[in-house]
Amino acid sequence: MNSTPSRITKAVIPAAGLGTRFLPLTKATPKEMLPVVDKPAIQYVVEEAVAAGLSDILMVTGRNKRALEDHFDRNYELEEALQRRGDQDKLDSVCASTELADIHYVRQRDPKGLGHAVLCAAPHVGQEPFAVLLADDLIDPRDPLLARMADVRARHGGSVVALMEVDPDSIHLYGCAAVEQSGLSEQAAGGGGVRITDLVEKPEPGTAPSRLAIIGRYLLDPEIFEVLRATSPGRGGEIQLTDALRALVRAGRPVHGVVFSGRRYDTGDRAEYLRATVRLACERDDLGPEFLSWLREFMRSQELVGV
Repeated sequence: MNSTPSRITKAVIPAAGLGTRFLPLTKATPKEMLPVVDKPAIQYVVEEAVAAGLSDILMVTGRNKRALEDHFDRNYELEEALQRRGDQDKLDSVCASTELADIHYVRQRDPKGLGHAVLCAAPHVGQEPFAVLLADDLIDPRDPLLARMADVRARHGGSVVALMEVDPDSIHLYGCAAVEQSGLSEQAAGGGGVRITDLVEKPEPGTAPSRLAIIGRYLLDPEIFEVLRATSPGRGGEIQLTDALRALVRAGRPVHGVVFSGRRYDTGDRAEYLRATVRLACERDDLGPEFLSWLREFMRSQELVGV
């Protein structure tokens, strides 16, 4: 019987990537600041962390990421201007990001991969368990994935990884997990998490052990730091978090997965980013009805001209 794991209050958000898929925009603008309707993508991720009780957040940033710090900081001139105008709604929206959480920043000086970015958080995290949230993945607040992961960790201990079934033709783009089939059946029936038996970072086409891709949510024990320090560069010449988790599995340490089938929006891909923006705009009470009406009319006009 496992002792009750300690509650997680710290989150790490790696945000040092170059965003090359969105060039030339990301030459000077962090990809995490791309707007999804009227909020930057990174704010959705911070709000998700806070909703899950993660009030101490560390962002791992890099050069040209100052806009992230500015967004979550006070802007007294703007606030005073909005207050003078009596525009309370806009003032509230501006202040909301500054009051979300206790946010800290550290720079990843060298682009050595996700595993290295997580390792940069070691001095801040210390010997506490922590969450990792990748800024490219937005999880709909109606599908509280982190709460499910925390429940699995509370019952089974160890580290927990979020998984999602993807098309076989796409699995080579992700880290991939092999799991015990009995556990997978239990998960599908609404039970606990699956036990991960192996992990592979971006497997070669046709070699993936399953269709279960790792998506950007992790609950990690602090022992991951020692493993990362000993992890050699892997796929892409980078230190991969997947490889460190694989080492934990092979050492007999508990690593579980939660199979997610809810609403996830990928803002790291241009086409998926556009789809995410449209979906979220359509669901807004203030924008949805008018936007949907325009969208239907636009689609009819496209059909008439044969596009």
